[in-house]
Amino acid sequence: MANIYTRPAQMNDLPMIMKIIAGAKEFLKASGSPQWQTGYPATSDIELDIKNSHAYVLLVAGQVVGYAAVVIGNEPTYHTITKGSWANTADPYATIHRMAISQDFRGQHLSHFFMTNIITLMASQGITNIRLDTYRLNQPVQKIAAKFDFSQRGEILVDDPLDPRRIAFELNL
Repeated sequence: MANIYTRPAQMNDLPMIMKIIAGAKEFLKASGSPQWQTGYPATSDIELDIKNSHAYVLLVAGQVVGYAAVVIGNEPTYHTITKGSWANTADPYATIHRMAISQDFRGQHLSHFFMTNIITLMASQGITNIRLDTYRLNQPVQKIAAKFDFSQRGEILVDDPLDPRRIAFELNL
């Protein structure tokens, strides 16, 4: 597939990003996962990502087809990890949050392009420790993590009234 790239998200991308998020919420619900079923992520979460320069979009032929937030620095929910530990506690890290691909492009392995771009972008900034977390029933994210050699490190807790437990993953380049 040609003409695929990642760039920082802009406020004018917001309507398409929210359409992608809505599709991801539907997909998670249909797969039996309660993740993202309590209003999160909301438009205000994505607006804050964009404002703080944490938001990235994946484009195919100029069309926004994916979204992710990548936060470099301290992630409060990662301070306490149970059933394991972080492999690297010395280096700065980036955390990937809210990654989603448009339901119109599902099955085209675009999450692999997107993850490759994110990892490359972080490495180019000297960030070689990358973390992410997901709900235990979110098999697509777990498969992506495995494909990119993320190690399952333990369990963290997030602010989710249905089930706060998340599997924590870490990649050290």
